Amino acid sequence: MVVPAVLQCAPRHCRKPDMRICVYCASSQECDPLYHASAFALGALLAEAGCSVVYGGGSTGSMGAVANGALSRGGEVIGILPRFMADLEWGHPGLTRLELVEDMRERKHRLLTGSDAVVALPGGCGTLEELFEALTLKRLGLYFNPIILLDTNGFYAPLQRFMEQVIDQRFMNEEHRAMWSLVAEPDDVLPAIRATPAWREDARDIAVVRR
Repeated sequence: MVVPAVLQCAPRHCRKPDMRICVYCASSQECDPLYHASAFALGALLAEAGCSVVYGGGSTGSMGAVANGALSRGGEVIGILPRFMADLEWGHPGLTRLELVEDMRERKHRLLTGSDAVVALPGGCGTLEELFEALTLKRLGLYFNPIILLDTNGFYAPLQRFMEQVIDQRFMNEEHRAMWSLVAEPDDVLPAIRATPAWREDARDIAVVRR
């Protein structure tokens, strides 16, 4: 499936966004195009639901696709881009707002801060690093909102099995299975977010593996 380019954006939503959704995604243009199609569809769905999208600010791969999907429906899209990437002209030129930060660490902090949920699309080491930082912060009671893995083409199924192994071998507690949800299609993302309860207030009490 070919991901359509954004030629003209619909008018911006006038009301305050329903939710601010942090999307972790990849910049690769060499992966199967179905990943880009899924990212575009997700962006469009989020915008149609009145959600704002905050992501890494890139213009290529799933990054560009999720932004273009949201923009094609008049959505608010905020990119968080390190200055060195802006110098390399990696930023998306058509966003609602592109915020430049000093480094990758600040980028991750700004992406997560104020978000109502995290959605991780298939990606490489950068996407996985962001995902695991969010999971770690949730385990420590520093982030309480839904974390959704979009399992396009079964991408996250091996990670799901690995995390089950981590729990089974007692590096995490049984309760930690509830820190994330795995969904198959972009249509499943918002229902999963809305169905996920806030993370437990005693997260720090269960952070350490116990007998």
